Amino acid sequence: MLDTVQHHAQPQAGVPPNHLAQEFVETLRLAVPLMLTQLGQIAMITTDLALIGRLGEDAVAAAALAHTVYFVSFTFGLGLMSAVSPLAAQAFGAGDVRRIRRSLRVGLWVALLISLPMMASPLYGEQILLALGQVPQLAALAQRYLNGLAWGIAPALGFIALRSMMSAVNRPQPPLWITLAAIPVNAVLVYALIHGVSGLPELGLFGAGLATTIVNLGTFVAALAIAGLRKPFSDYRPLARLWRIDWPLMRELIALGAPISFSLLLEYGLFSSAALLMGLISTTAIAAHQIALQVTAVLFMVPLGIGMAATVRVGHAFGRGDPAAVQRAGLVAAVLGIALVSALTLAIILGRYELGRLFFGSGEASAPTVALTATLLLVGATFFIADGLQTIVGGALRGINDTRMTLLFAAIGYWGIAFPVAWVLAFHTGLGAVGVWVGFSVGTFVYAALLILRFRMLTRRLAE
Repeated sequence: MLDTVQHHAQPQAGVPPNHLAQEFVETLRLAVPLMLTQLGQIAMITTDLALIGRLGEDAVAAAALAHTVYFVSFTFGLGLMSAVSPLAAQAFGAGDVRRIRRSLRVGLWVALLISLPMMASPLYGEQILLALGQVPQLAALAQRYLNGLAWGIAPALGFIALRSMMSAVNRPQPPLWITLAAIPVNAVLVYALIHGVSGLPELGLFGAGLATTIVNLGTFVAALAIAGLRKPFSDYRPLARLWRIDWPLMRELIALGAPISFSLLLEYGLFSSAALLMGLISTTAIAAHQIALQVTAVLFMVPLGIGMAATVRVGHAFGRGDPAAVQRAGLVAAVLGIALVSALTLAIILGRYELGRLFFGSGEASAPTVALTATLLLVGATFFIADGLQTIVGGALRGINDTRMTLLFAAIGYWGIAFPVAWVLAFHTGLGAVGVWVGFSVGTFVYAALLILRFRMLTRRLAE
């Protein structure tokens, strides 16, 4: 049994010295399933919104408000779960089977423990939205959705912990298959619980949230079963002594993951503030910004998948004490990300008017909104590349346990530069909505540049 485990733990983590082509292959092999898994998650959210749209405009607006409240809490948990990947990847690179198991165990415990206080925000969503000045009717509708959605936080975070462990041992495919299977199940269940099909109660927005919780629970149970029963995961005995809390490693995970959480919250806060800035400009600006941002979110899944792969590849090299491979893994991920994002960005630039018409139609009344959407996508070309770079290099830094400086750089890039520049350009130079996007692009480029300098400095230090 031990021989089998060692076979999985060491040879797969290694890369031939100075073999860039092999590094590209291994990074792509990890990144593609991770990208597709993230796109699957977006597909489920989009399906939910499309089905909720049948209930009317108020229901869609309420769902958007509910998601805002929900994702503030969930983003914090997501950052902590992101720390499972570098811990497990480093253990895999070092051939430390016990630490792989411990990394997953503390991830599952943290997911459970933090989900309880995290549920407070969604369960009091109506009061939060009213305090923020939202319309009482929409706040009440949002609360119905949140009442069903809140209970799915723990299994959703648990699924991310399991997915992180599976990716860390070079097996990212099972979470992808689970997610792809969940998309149609989610659609059927959301529709059935909203409208009360086949004898089920008609629950409206609460049913949509409850369906998502049930799907989250199902994906978690499926991933847990695969981890416990299927090779190579079962060779690591990942569920052994699951009841024991590993306090030292939990403190390590929190120390690594908390800065990631706060960095994500800074980013989320910046883009939430963008909607408020657009609201001060015009309704057309809000609509165009929302669609341009949705296109950005889909495109972002590509560098996000590569960034996750970079965490694993860099973590493997760091775990086995190979500084040259650490540098090589980070470089390959960055080059791969720039190439793919640049190609996709070019496609978006060429099709920017068609994308606008896809959402707003080709009528004369929608022409100004389509034109502004196309302009924002054109300005966003530089932002897409900068955002992709910061995601990938940030992932590489996680692989060597460097997250605190990332938090500082996020504060500088997003709130020290991006927001002030966006404000000045939007309201003091007459650029309006375009100024907001230019400001965000400038700040994100600074953030990406700081991360690149940090990675170069640390890899040089490792090589000394």
